[in-house]
Amino acid sequence: NAEAMLKTVVGVALDKCDEDLTFFAKFFDKGLKDRLQKLVSKPFVRLPYRDAIKYLQEEIAKDPSKWQFPDVEFGTDLATEHERWLAEKKFESAVFVYNYPKKIKAFYMRDNDEDGGETVNAMDLLVPGVGELVGGSQREERMDVLVDKMRELDLDEDDYWWYLDLRRFGSVPHSGYGLGFERLVTYVCGIE
Repeated sequence: NAEAMLKTVVGVALDKCDEDLTFFAKFFDKGLKDRLQKLVSKPFVRLPYRDAIKYLQEEIAKDPSKWQFPDVEFGTDLATEHERWLAEKKFESAVFVYNYPKKIKAFYMRDNDEDGGETVNAMDLLVPGVGELVGGSQREERMDVLVDKMRELDLDEDDYWWYLDLRRFGSVPHSGYGLGFERLVTYVCGIE
């Protein structure tokens, strides 16, 4: 899983790259080693998107002038300033935000049955100093739902024949995620 992967990568860097991390801490980020150690030792926060929006709205209401993007509501695609506030200020931790609104995510993400498909089974992993580091989702394995979503978005099925064939000829529930490698490097090295 994404949490175990990130903890392993950072743990190995702490164990095997002390000289490099000391250099980066000296010249770029004085709190680097403590931040990395905290990431490895502390469980990541899990936060539904709806709660993330609520926390952001409460914070922004205190002084909207501090925010480049103060208009936040259900359906807002979180900006880096929002992601970083959640990870750096609200929780001081890595944070999984999950169950994003369907309308701001890709068509191939599986609708959540619990809310009638208003959200999708997707997550982003936010880390202090960077914002989003990992993004992932469960993929839509139900052919009929997938085709309906494509039609709803006016996507030409002929352009996606190969993707539809992956479902047409057999699929199982499955998920995936991607890591922003350059963001990982900047995070582990404490540079921007």
